[in-house]
Formats: sequence, C-alpha cells, structure tokens
Amino acid sequence: MSRRTALLWAVAAVLALLALVVAGCGGKAEEAPATEQPAAETAAPAEEATQATQEEATEEPKAFEPLSVTAECKGNKIKAIEALDEYTVRFTMCEPDPAFMAKIAFTPFFIYPQEWIEANANEANKETLLSHPIGAGPYKLESWNRGDSIIFKRFDDYWGGPAATETLVFRWATEGAQRLLELQAGTVDYITKLSPDDYDTVKNDPNLQFLPVPNPNIFYIGITNTFKPWDDVRVRKALAMGIDRERIVKNFYPEGSEVADFFTPCSIPNGCVGEPWYDFDLDAANALLDEAGLPRGEDGIRFKTKIYYRDVFRVYLPEPGLVAVEIQTQLRDNLGIDAEVVVMESGEFIASSTKGELDGLYLLGWGADYLHVTNFLDFHFSRNNPQFGEPYPEIYEPLEKASTIADPEKARPYYEQANNAIRELVPMIPVAHGAAADAARADVQNAKAAVLGPPDLQTFVPGDRDTLVYMKAAEPISLYCADETDGESLDACKMVGEGLYRYNADGEAIPALAEKCEANEDSTVFTCTLRQGVKFHDGSTVDANDVVRTWDALLNAASPYHVGNTGAFEYADYLFGLMNKPEE
Repeated sequence: MSRRTALLWAVAAVLALLALVVAGCGGKAEEAPATEQPAAETAAPAEEATQATQEEATEEPKAFEPLSVTAECKGNKIKAIEALDEYTVRFTMCEPDPAFMAKIAFTPFFIYPQEWIEANANEANKETLLSHPIGAGPYKLESWNRGDSIIFKRFDDYWGGPAATETLVFRWATEGAQRLLELQAGTVDYITKLSPDDYDTVKNDPNLQFLPVPNPNIFYIGITNTFKPWDDVRVRKALAMGIDRERIVKNFYPEGSEVADFFTPCSIPNGCVGEPWYDFDLDAANALLDEAGLPRGEDGIRFKTKIYYRDVFRVYLPEPGLVAVEIQTQLRDNLGIDAEVVVMESGEFIASSTKGELDGLYLLGWGADYLHVTNFLDFHFSRNNPQFGEPYPEIYEPLEKASTIADPEKARPYYEQANNAIRELVPMIPVAHGAAADAARADVQNAKAAVLGPPDLQTFVPGDRDTLVYMKAAEPISLYCADETDGESLDACKMVGEGLYRYNADGEAIPALAEKCEANEDSTVFTCTLRQGVKFHDGSTVDANDVVRTWDALLNAASPYHVGNTGAFEYADYLFGLMNKPEE
C-alpha cells in the first residue's frame, strides 16, 4: 500500500468514526460510501474539504474595528468623536460645553445604523434617506402617504418596552377648526395647537381633555440687514418702537400669553437679564425714520416693503394670517410704511428666511428644543447664522464666551451684554411668548402634553381601538431630521429614532441608547457607555460605530455621507459647529 493510499484510508476511517459518534448523540449522518479503496482522483478534494473544515473551526470572530472622526478647532466645538470599543464612544471638545447632554437628546442627533447611512447618504439614494428612516425608536415607519398621513407600527424589540398601541397614525390639518371637528367626531384621538377660540369648547365638553402645553417659545418679526432700508439701524429701531406688541398679544393670543421683553423666555435662566425691550412710542419711531431720510410722501407713505409668513399654526403664532394683517395695518397707520402681505409654502419659507433671502419683514418664532439659554440665543445670533443678514459681533462674541461657562451666575454678565446688544442693534423684534394647549379624547389614557417636542405617544392608550391617531398642523418636510428644523419633521422623527439621551415629559435630558455619558472635570471630554443588545428596526444591534458614523454624517462637512435635505445641517452647525468646514 502506497503512502498516499494509506493516508486516504486513514481519513476515511476518521470520517466513519465521526459519523458513529454523531449518530450516538441523536444526530443524523450520511453513510460513508461503500468503497474498498478510494479513487485517486477523489482524494485531493477530500483533503481540501477536511482542511477547509478545520480552518473554519479555528477562525476567530471578526474583530471590532472602531471608527473615528477628527478635526482641527476652527469654529467647531468638537475635535474628535471616537469609538473606543464596541459600546463606548468618546467626544473630545475644543472648549467646555456644559449643555452637552441637553443638546445630544435633541432629535437631529438621533442614531442610525452605520450601514444604512453608508448606503443611503448620497445623492443617488437621497429619497430613501429622507423618506424611509431606520432607527431604534418605539415605532417603525410603515408608510408615508404624501398629503394624507404617515403610518407607524409598534417596534416590539424597542429597548424601553413595546409601545402601548400597535399602530400610530400622523395626520395634519392647517385649520384649528378642522382639527377640533375631527376630534369631536372621534376620527382622531389627539390634536395639537388648539385654537384659542376653542379653549372653552374643549373645557366644557365631557368627551374631551384640555391639555396645556408648557413649551417656552418666542414669536418675532425678522429683519434682514443686507436689504435696504433695513441696513440702517435707525429704521430697525423705529419698527421696534412703532409696533404695538401689546395690542397683538391682547387680540390674537390666548390667556396666559405675554408680551416679550426679551428674546428668551424668563423661565430659562439668564433669559431676561439686561435692559427690557422698547416701549411703544410713535413720536420717537417717526422721528427716527425722518432722521434716516425716509420722509412721508404726499400719500403719507415713506416706503414699501413686504411681510412674509407661512400659514401654519404655531404655539408662538396661533393666528399667522390675522397677525400679518394686523402688523400690515400698524405699519401703514403708525409709521407710513406700505407693506404687502405674502404667504409662502412652509418649506420654502423656512429655507428662505433662515438663509437671509427675504427682502422684507418675516414672521417667525421658536419653541424650546432644550431648556438652556443657548438654545434661543446661540442659534439665532451666532456668527454662522445668516438669517438676519450680516451677523453682529457685539452679540455673538459674548454668547460664545457664555456658552463655555457652566455656572449660570458666572455666565450672567455675558448674557446681559448680549441681550443689551440685541436691543441696541434690533436684528428682530420680539413680540410674544405664546401660551398654548392641545386636546385629546377623554378616553385616551396617559394623555399629556410635553415640555419639549411631541408627547410620549408610545405611552398613550386610545379608548376603543389599537390605533392612535395624532393630528398636527402641517405635514413633515422629511424624516431625516439631521438636516431639518421644522417641528412637524422633528415630531415624526421622534417616533422612529432615538439618541444617546432623550427628553422626558418634563424636558429633562435622560439616558436612552447610552446607559450614561460622563464628563471630565472641565466638561471638555464626554465618554458615553452604550446599552448592550439594543436593536435597530432592521434587526441590527446598536454599537459605537453606528454613533460615530451618524455624527460623522451629521457634523463632518468633509464626510462623503454629509448629505441631507438642505445640506445646511443648521442645528448641528449652531449647537456644535460643523467639523472640517471649508474655508470661505
């Protein structure tokens, strides 16, 4: 017997013995071929197969290869985001950021699967990116029926426990009267932005619940200083004195609303430090316009302009059309300014106003995203925000200093300086802090309005069906909220997504996908430990690379995945500053 033949006989004997062992253990093995002597041509494949089996048995599991993204500190606040291991992420800051945890709970910082971003964050697959999100939230998207509704289904593997209701439907209607009619008819379970005229109707109806909304907010008249005559501070200041803001609040806002003396609501620390806003003073206002070289003509008109707005109900602006006409009337009667009222589509209005492209006045506002003064002032008046035209160093420089100070008392002088500069330079006119309310069917259990964003709909239990219908004032723009700012989009994204932290019903930032994030002593390094075993809707497991790739796509201007609806990534830019931003 040759040495090769002997080797083949030995292999056959080992295979037969293995078959007997498997059979004895209850398994089923194929019978070995009844061959006295294996053919020579079959010997090589047999040896290769045996070798391959041995290699597979000894192959090591693929090691976790951590991702990272870094940048020089050139206007950005984060210089490194690193996966330290499968469940640990470290954020290294360019400067202290005491509001870090409050910021990362905000919807634009929700986490997506690494593979989903890499496959879809590009121009070719942009529609999937914007319309078919894969998140780790309590609901997963089933369908978006454009112009009608969005349907979500319960995600049974949600780390926080399955939602109380299997199906969640988002619908929308611009008119508050229509939303109330549908609630009364029982075709919806919860409506947002109840019209002030309907407060008593809801309170007196035993079939309905009246739900006050505690969200701090501001309505303001925006002015872009790159257009004439708004480039003259005297003209802007004349508007500040010549519009009767108290009349607007009294006639068009519900009880509990306030005339705004500052841009930031006083419920937020350091929001109302410095000198309050100007009193209504027509003589002083008209004198400033005369001084600016804008006298009244024979028809009593000094100049013409426009008032832009979108016909969308907001807590800060519950009657946008009526308020626009009121301001138009006051401008003409009080100051001799002939203003044309222009209503715009919501998405176009947001894009144009926030880019500083509107040549007249515009009616816009803000509801708190997180409970810190930086949320109001830093976004609107930062050096990178063009919405009021050329940014004002007198405002953004003290804000930049204040944003690195954790102690509110130590930060107070800088906020006082910034508020006084806003008053002096008048980049906008603060008008009102609006009170608001939602309403629900009386049989909806756990119904409660939230301080920040939509309520915790996954906890609501509708009375007579396993479908909860939630009605808002407008349709979302997209469902990829890394690059959105409108409330409709952010509310819908919150159903599907989840961040490292999230806001509870009282607006506090609490751990979500992260078990905890810990800061070093001076708040320049934050180390986040992820929950293990958390699932995305596609069945994949959340790990540190998902976090890094999400933030890379969101914050890194040099990343190939930095693709969104507008490309501005406004919230990321104002909260942390884009990393690796091209030099202008």
